[in-house]
Amino acid sequence: MAEIDLIAYGVLTQKVENLESKIDKMEASVERLIAMVNQGKGGIWVGMAVMSGVSSLAGFLIHLFVNKS
Repeated sequence: MAEIDLIAYGVLTQKVENLESKIDKMEASVERLIAMVNQGKGGIWVGMAVMSGVSSLAGFLIHLFVNKS
């Protein structure tokens, strides 16, 4: 039966703990990024609505002035 190297086991345990803390930090970062993306979606919809209104008004005015002559 092989003996367990306690130093190697301790190093491996420390690496696993460091990896777990890094994963926790990454999860928190991903959650913040998702929140920022969801917050930005509202701005995109408002921008699309404003541009749609402006282009509709411009199209109406162009149609109005072109058909005058």
